[in-house]
Amino acid sequence: MFKCGALEKRLYTTGEAAALLEVTPARVRQMVAREEIVSVKMGRDRFITAEAIAEAQKRKTKPGPTPKDDAQQKDGRESLKRKALARWEGEGGATAPAQKAAKRKGE
Repeated sequence: MFKCGALEKRLYTTGEAAALLEVTPARVRQMVAREEIVSVKMGRDRFITAEAIAEAQKRKTKPGPTPKDDAQQKDGRESLKRKALARWEGEGGATAPAQKAAKRKGE
């Protein structure tokens, strides 16, 4: 808790803010550097206000694609299985090693 006269605000360290935002402290520092989140510097440390954390929580703070629902994930796995099977069958499947060995021997 930071007090300045009648003004009283809750300030969080980068580690505390990271835990609340479910990111790493390094990501919080990156967000501060990019001015995606407001911070206050006191001495050598940076502190983030509760309001800034609430705003960041409203926005998507984690990088990467949005998670797929279960049906989309299952379809994606099935598609990969079909592609792998087609590739395996296209190479001759289980007989491919025997065919390659026969070619080397000149049969």
